Parts: sequence; C-alpha cells; structure tokens
Amino acid sequence: MRERRVSIGALRNTAIIIALVIAVPVIATTASCSGPSNQTAAEWPSATPAATPSPAPVVTPVAVPLPTSPLTGLPETAPAPVLVVKLDNTRNAQPHAGLADADIVYIEEVEYGITRLAAVFSSTVPSRIGPVRSARITDIDLLAQYGSPAFAFSGAQRKLLPELAKAPFIDISPNRGASSYGRDFDRSAPYNYFLDGTIGLKRASDASLDHDMGFTFAPEPPAGGFPARKVRMEWSYASAAFTYDDESGLYKVQLNGERARAEEHDRGQNAATVVIQYVNQEPSAYFDKGGGNTPHAETIGRGRALVLRDGRSWDVTWERPDADSGTTFMMADGSPMPFKPGQQWIVLLDRDRPAKVSAPATPSASSPPAPTGSSSPSRG
Repeated sequence: MRERRVSIGALRNTAIIIALVIAVPVIATTASCSGPSNQTAAEWPSATPAATPSPAPVVTPVAVPLPTSPLTGLPETAPAPVLVVKLDNTRNAQPHAGLADADIVYIEEVEYGITRLAAVFSSTVPSRIGPVRSARITDIDLLAQYGSPAFAFSGAQRKLLPELAKAPFIDISPNRGASSYGRDFDRSAPYNYFLDGTIGLKRASDASLDHDMGFTFAPEPPAGGFPARKVRMEWSYASAAFTYDDESGLYKVQLNGERARAEEHDRGQNAATVVIQYVNQEPSAYFDKGGGNTPHAETIGRGRALVLRDGRSWDVTWERPDADSGTTFMMADGSPMPFKPGQQWIVLLDRDRPAKVSAPATPSASSPPAPTGSSSPSRG
C-alpha cells in the first residue's frame, strides 16, 4: 500500500509537469494570435508612430500699388471732379484762402505786368476759396486740357464773354448763379469775394474727373540736375520766388516780395515741384477798361521749361500737341521728367523773360530788390 501511494504521488507530480509543459506553447500561441500571423510577440511594436504633418505653404504677399492722383502723384481712392478757381495775386489778396489745398497752381501774366493765379482743385475742395477774380483769354486753352472742369471766376471783359461761353469748361461764375459766392466784409473790395467750392461743384454735376495730364511722379529725384536753392521771376508790377527749405523738402512760395501766406495755418504756401514753363506770349485782342492789353500765353505747342525739386533744377522741354491733350515734360535723354508728389506750381513765363536761379543756400546779394507793390494797378 505504501508503494502504491508513492506511485500515485509521483504520477500526480508528473501530471503537473506535463500540464505546465503543454501550457507554455498555448500562451505563446495566444499572444501570437493577437498580432499579424508573420510576427512574434517580441517583434510586434508597442505603438504606431504618428504621421508627420506637411508644412503649410508659405504665401508671399504681393504689394499692390495704391492708385495715385494724376495731378499730385499722391494716393487717391477714386477720380474726383476738377474745379478751377481764378484768384487775385496782389498783396491785397493775402492771405489766400483754400490755396494750400490746391493740386496745381498756375501763375499767369495779365494787364500792366501784374499776375493772377489759376488754382486747380480735385483731391480736396475747400468750402472757402479766394479772393476770386476774373477770367482771361489764356484760361480758355489752359483749362481745355482738363476736359470740362468747373470754372469759378468773378466775371470777364465784355468782349471776352462770347469766347468764354464757347469754351469747354463749365461756367459756375456768379453770372450763372451767385449762391456759392459771398463777401467777407472784414476785407476790402474787390479782394473780399470768396467761393464755397463744395457748393460750386454741385452746380457742375458733370464736371470732368481728374485724369492723365501727361505728368510723371516719383518720390526720388532723377539723376543729374543743377543746384537750385531759389528761383525768381519778375514782371513790371509783380514778382514770384521759390526758396528751397531743407527741413520740409519743399519750396517756400513768395509772391510780390512777401512770403505767401495761408489763411488756414501759419505754414504759408509751399510747392513740391516748381515748373517754369516758357511760353510764347503775345498781345491779345482784349483790353480792360483802363486800356491795358491782356497778353495771351500760348500753352499749346512746345517749348523749354525749368523744373525744380529737392533743391535741384533740370532743363527740360514741354509739349502739348492740341487743346485736348495734357502737357508732357521731357528730359534731355527723352525720358519723362518726374515731378515730386505734392502740390505743383507752374509759372507761365514769357520766353523772353528768363527766370533767375540761385544755387547758394541764401539769396544772392546781387539779386534786384523785389517790387514793393504799393503802386501796383488793381484790375478785375
């Protein structure tokens, strides 16, 4: 019996060992079934690596140039109507109202060797512009290049009125309605007649918009040129001068021997570019009440010009083939002369009356004294 018990115990131990031996392959088989059939448990990775995202494409911004005014070269959101106002230019006219907001200012000679201004507004149209004075024969051709702008003036010689009526501009003078004009009784007549430009333009709803006038603009000046700190022009009873200011980069305007003032601020009148446009000027068929002849400046054709910007000057040529065309200014190599963006002053100067240019930083001691203006004739 004892031997039997031992045998049975040995058999029991043997059975346990056999069971353990059988169990090991089963566990291994079970583990291998949880993955691909061709991998063992030791070969199966613990986790699948995350995919690396592709980098976002780099977008390079493209600079889109802002539209600019064809009259000033400054940014412009959209073309705007053009208003031209004829202004007095004697000492009694100072300070001018609204002139600092003009895009372009023309100086033209009238009777007795005095001058008048033709101020072109489009970018900004002030509610007070003046003092307003009368139109002249030169204005007809000069304004034609703007298309059909609104033209504000206080009147004209009776003989000239039919010619003005045939011109392409839109007449918004008091003869067509005085609601946009008023007298400033703090000033003496006839230097106290002022225009509300915003109301005036409402009377010319179909006035031409600003468009290419043939001008080219660039912030930087072209190569070459000559030092030109100051330029001066003289007439019998008038003068104009432009002196370069390093701080502002503009030319300070002097009219009739005085710093040209602005009613709106104490910075005075200043020009980004000064153009001396030499023109053929002849007596016209028109005379004022005192018998003074009105000269006619021919702005259609071609001729010489002097352009000043950034303290330097360039000798150029100008050309305007017909009344409807703008005026181009070309350098000696045939390329366009770039104006400095900002307010442009253009002097229509008789080609037989040259301007005087000074290179030094201070006016030349040999320059003739400016006319005092105390005996300047005052005409319409």
